Amino acid sequence: MDETRTAPPPMGSTLWAGLTGRCPACHKGKLFAGYLTVAPRCNVCGLDYDFAESGDGPAVSVILITGFVIVGAALLVEVYYQPPYWLHALIWGSLALALPLLLLRSFKGVLIALQFRHKAEEGKLASE
Repeated sequence: MDETRTAPPPMGSTLWAGLTGRCPACHKGKLFAGYLTVAPRCNVCGLDYDFAESGDGPAVSVILITGFVIVGAALLVEVYYQPPYWLHALIWGSLALALPLLLLRSFKGVLIALQFRHKAEEGKLASE
């Protein structure tokens, strides 16, 4: 990794690298070794992913977005079509399981890419 760079990479390419699960430095290597497991390093440029700690950030964002989409869509469907309750349960239950699984990896990739872009590191207390 080039530690002497002065300007961060463009925001658009950073977000795209995160969404597609690519290395935030070279945008070519793989960020993930499994579904949500971050690889130890980039297989193209060798960037060490030790800085990558997304914590609960992606999960919270995905839960909020999923809840907003499902509740809003369920209310609209109920008002306009009034399907039986079993159909509501089938549609929205399935969507409540599928949507987080589809979004979580992308959100985690974006958060890690933004950490790289902004050179985020673990917080430290000022010594007295």
